[in-house]
Amino acid sequence: MALGAGCVDEKIVYRDGPNFAAPPAAAANFVGYDDQATKLTVCGNCHVGQQGKWKETKHAKAWQTLDANAGKQGLCQACHTVSNLGNAVTDTTVGWRSTKDVRYQDVQCESCHGPGLQHIGVPTRGQMLPSIKADTGRAVTNGCSECHSGSHHPFVEEWRRSRHATSYTRAYNGATATAPEVPNGPRSACQGCHIGQAVLANWGVNTNYTDKTFATNATGQGVTCVVCHDPHGSSNPKQLRYPVDSRDPENNLCVKCHNRRGNPDFTGSRDTPHAPHGPLLLGSAGWWPPGIQFDEAQSSHGSDKNPKLCAGCHLGKYDVRDKATNNFVVTVTGHRFTAIPCVDANGAPTADQSCTQITQRSFKSCAASGCHTEASARTVFTTTELDIKTLYTALDQQIAAGRANGKIPATEFVAGKVTTARGATFNSNLAKMHGSEVHNPFLVKALLRASLAQVQKDYGVPSPVPLSRLAPYDQLILKAPATN
Repeated sequence: MALGAGCVDEKIVYRDGPNFAAPPAAAANFVGYDDQATKLTVCGNCHVGQQGKWKETKHAKAWQTLDANAGKQGLCQACHTVSNLGNAVTDTTVGWRSTKDVRYQDVQCESCHGPGLQHIGVPTRGQMLPSIKADTGRAVTNGCSECHSGSHHPFVEEWRRSRHATSYTRAYNGATATAPEVPNGPRSACQGCHIGQAVLANWGVNTNYTDKTFATNATGQGVTCVVCHDPHGSSNPKQLRYPVDSRDPENNLCVKCHNRRGNPDFTGSRDTPHAPHGPLLLGSAGWWPPGIQFDEAQSSHGSDKNPKLCAGCHLGKYDVRDKATNNFVVTVTGHRFTAIPCVDANGAPTADQSCTQITQRSFKSCAASGCHTEASARTVFTTTELDIKTLYTALDQQIAAGRANGKIPATEFVAGKVTTARGATFNSNLAKMHGSEVHNPFLVKALLRASLAQVQKDYGVPSPVPLSRLAPYDQLILKAPATN
């Protein structure tokens, strides 16, 4: 059977391919490998770019990985081969499951795209399109969840409980689920990080898929698996679309989105940060008073000791065992993205994450680099949290006192005006953001101390805390000559 020619609806120009052995009837139109020994899929005869990338992935070695596992069982095979799992096919007697033919070993193109025989015979645009959904949530599912789930690899179960899964609900600054899309409008920038389809488009991913079009945040997807991981493969570990160890904000997978209003934008009226996690970690966030001095090397969590940066803490992986029996319970994959999750008696993250005591949280990820033990990390967290709260409370009191006695007039907060009062307010709000005490406690303390000193100098409003606690800014700012 000859491959069809003439498809030119992508950048790749398709060519005639060689004949291939007809698939067994029981395979139900799944074609599998053309040459299993060289891992050339039938699809790869035409889709040469995707074939080359896929061949370097762990999916292309899925059968080998299973075969080498001493604990392998027959039920594992469906996820390590071409079958009905991962695509829209519901019949369980297809591909490997019905034939046990080696041409269906490994997780190939059809594992996500579905059976390819019809497309080969009469190729038209729109055939075999996958979905970017991680999990439909219904009894009949398709996508990553059908294999990347279960107690040993509960990626989707964890993701489903994360804010990534529901990010689309926050894509319109709190508007309702029926709010219309606003192309290039004032809220369109929100979509580029909150709606999966828009994130991919924003990153230049033009691959076609079934749910590519969305009109409201109700039809948008969250940050699903394929937003971060390229199913066809990439040059980064774990098939990530961007590296996690890059210090370039535009080339770091996490920071590409967690990098919004880390510094004040005085052109508007907002004195609050938004997703400043990347700039905080890398030591560049906040409003910097003229006399501030901060060595980026002090940003310990952004240092060489934590080479994976955000992922180093937020993607902690460990096994949970029953404390009474020592039996395996679950592997935590880190795909809830909580650095210090609330955990149960065995150490497994709880469903609701509503614990109120610091002792109910796991600090395993903090101990991974060797800088802390879990106990010392918990102590440092508690102490730092208290220090930062003391400083931002004092700064809030100072600004409130200045406004009450007229030393800080309301005109200092006018949109478009660059003032010490607005900058200090921004730093206070930055310090109050969840996680600021961990992302970069050194920078946050420096910003607050410098702000307290600068407000006292510029407006004559005394710092509520002793000047000695503002060191070195009691000297660098308060005793520095005035500037015009």
